Amino acid sequence: MTIGISYTDSHYENYPLWIRDNDPAIRIIQLSPGNKDDLGKCNGIVLSGGIDTHPRFYKNKNLDYPNAPQEFSEERDEFELMVFGYALEKKLPVLAICRGMQLVNIALGGDLIQDIEASGKNDHRRHCDNDGIHEIMISKTSLLFEIVDKDTGVINSAHHQALNNIAPDLEVNAWSADGIAEGAEWKNKTGKPFLLCVQWHPERLVKTQPENPFANKIRIKFLEAVKIGSRKI
Repeated sequence: MTIGISYTDSHYENYPLWIRDNDPAIRIIQLSPGNKDDLGKCNGIVLSGGIDTHPRFYKNKNLDYPNAPQEFSEERDEFELMVFGYALEKKLPVLAICRGMQLVNIALGGDLIQDIEASGKNDHRRHCDNDGIHEIMISKTSLLFEIVDKDTGVINSAHHQALNNIAPDLEVNAWSADGIAEGAEWKNKTGKPFLLCVQWHPERLVKTQPENPFANKIRIKFLEAVKIGSRKI
């Protein structure tokens, strides 16, 4: 079983450690524009967190917003949009984390809140190398609820952007107390590959809260979907 994880400058090493978890049957491929041909070897895709997506990809011309990066990475944006399109075409399971969740929403026609605090919501950012921590509420009819078997929970938080207009094919499955979308999945799952988008970082959450279902239960369900998909190839 081979999992492709999109490369990020922000703590990339956490993702393969979490996904593999000492399982010798799991192979990890680090995906970046320089090795896009390796996509054909992947049975599942993880879209990682990191730098803001350039606003042009969600039809927004405003580059001067609070906490915007000094430089964007449009090459990464274009590459990961291609990766997600490939995953849909080949019906590969996708786990999208933080920036990855935002990118999926953009790819499917949604857009973003450019800065959460500027929009009047609470601070969801990481401070002094420490993730924020807050509660979320989960829809009882969602795939996420099926995975974690809880309608509330505590997750980590390290983002300043969030989903604004939700893409037509997605539905929000979790919210923070101030109304920020904390997770998303297919609205109609019929005939579609596994897709779970989470705004938190399960690959870091597992280090401080190893029993938290919003960390490893997500990993387990994703890998189950990958195994099922692999058998069909």
